Amino acid sequence: MTSTLRLDGVDRSFGDRQVLKNISFEVTAGRMTGFVGGNGAGKTTTMRIILGVLAPDAGQLLWRGSRLTRQDRRRFGYMPEERGLYPKMTVREQVVHLGRLHGLDPAAARRNTDALLERVGLAERGDDLLETLSLGNQQRAQIAAALVHDPELLVLDEPFSGLDPMAVDTVVSVLRERARAGVPVLFSSHQLDVVERLCDDLVIIADGAIRAAGGREELRAEYTLPRFELVVDGDAGWLRDQPGVTLVDLDGTRAVFDLAAGSDDQRVLREALTRGPVRAFRPVTPSLAEIFREVNQ
Repeated sequence: MTSTLRLDGVDRSFGDRQVLKNISFEVTAGRMTGFVGGNGAGKTTTMRIILGVLAPDAGQLLWRGSRLTRQDRRRFGYMPEERGLYPKMTVREQVVHLGRLHGLDPAAARRNTDALLERVGLAERGDDLLETLSLGNQQRAQIAAALVHDPELLVLDEPFSGLDPMAVDTVVSVLRERARAGVPVLFSSHQLDVVERLCDDLVIIADGAIRAAGGREELRAEYTLPRFELVVDGDAGWLRDQPGVTLVDLDGTRAVFDLAAGSDDQRVLREALTRGPVRAFRPVTPSLAEIFREVNQ
């Protein structure tokens, strides 16, 4: 059966404050699912419920079509937002130790650890104490710790926090390798540009409720109006008077505009051609940040 995690109608409250409301979405085999929302939206609580750190008040979690069990969770990999490594252990000792806790024999734990430290760029720091590493290198070690037991599902809370651009590229490459091998990957991040580059699917949460969930391109089509860029030789201000056109940006000869549903972009192009040469006319793909703002209005 396909390795899919499904949350179905999950609620959670702390005292009289409900922090999760009917949370439902899927994390599918071989796909990277970005989980985004503002501070306090419910991302970390949701992830802790997936890992069994917290219990839901209502709803269910399914793994491969059956109710998620404690034994299933032993085969998951988790990277918490709060760093959970032991500062007085060496990098290698820490990762090997976590591999053993997940059931690897000593040889497999050491073998996987050495391969991962090489992969994340920490091979030369393997015998250094965790506390002597920079925050970015501690983050790399945390990634290795989450992966050492070859998890069947990855859940990562802010995995790119504190990483420089080169380290982000390294971690992105490692996660993509796991996804290509068929592992479902759920990760949260405030860095929307990284989420946009990395995710196949997107889940947007606000005030404890899912505002949007689905494939990245599907959400782009669903939550934004058709947007176009037009570059002409003369002033493009005439677009203000065109039916169905809403100007987003106007800079002399260049305009970006939205088209109302049912409007014909080719009619706008024909109108532009009657006024002189058209140097560019192309659709504009909305960014994740724009989708995020749209669904949170």
